[in-house]
Amino acid sequence: MKATKRKPKIERKRILIVDDHPMMREGLSQVIAQEPDLEICGEAGSAPEAIEKVIALQPHLVVTDITLPGRNGLELTKDIVATVPDTLILVLSMHDESLYGERVLRAGARGYVMKQEGGKRIMEAIRRVLAGHIAVSDTLSAKLLEIFSTPRSPHSVVPVEKLTDREFEVFQLIGRGMETKAIASEMSLSPKTVEVHRTNIKTKLKISSLSELIRYAVRWEEAHIEAEPQRGKRE
Repeated sequence: MKATKRKPKIERKRILIVDDHPMMREGLSQVIAQEPDLEICGEAGSAPEAIEKVIALQPHLVVTDITLPGRNGLELTKDIVATVPDTLILVLSMHDESLYGERVLRAGARGYVMKQEGGKRIMEAIRRVLAGHIAVSDTLSAKLLEIFSTPRSPHSVVPVEKLTDREFEVFQLIGRGMETKAIASEMSLSPKTVEVHRTNIKTKLKISSLSELIRYAVRWEEAHIEAEPQRGKRE
């Protein structure tokens, strides 16, 4: 009697989900759980918790939001790359890719997908990243190709792109009407550090006064908030 051959056991890729909204984590977990070769090894609601779980659970892939309490997903990406460099990172965000796409890839993430793209697109991005590829939209891919293949003159750079990641985050919070103490609390920084970032932002944007900076930041933030739903309708 011939022995029955056992089917080779499928190695499931372990995924850690990082998002401060429990319902978002639950929804994404349910989508991923339907895949026979993938499994959720853990969840985290903040950057510090995520770092602890990355070290303890050694996931193959971290799917993280940009907006997190205290330390955002961009900074978390840098921390993961520095702590456990072999871990793959996919950023999943409500923010338009034009705001963060290039920044997260430079930080070490392997992909950027907007939440409104839906479950099918998210799963395609997860599989693409796990296969060793970059997962971004055709629009962002074309933009990155142009950036890396054609040297840009200082005059062609959008002023906000001159800001560091931390300065950019402070700039966005200013645009949302937050004052120094609130920004310091949100970013886990001292008010003095926030003031230093604010001074650097004014210098890079060639703005002389705080009131002018606030007006600029508010207009910029409002313009990008309005652009996001319009972009979603087109697609």
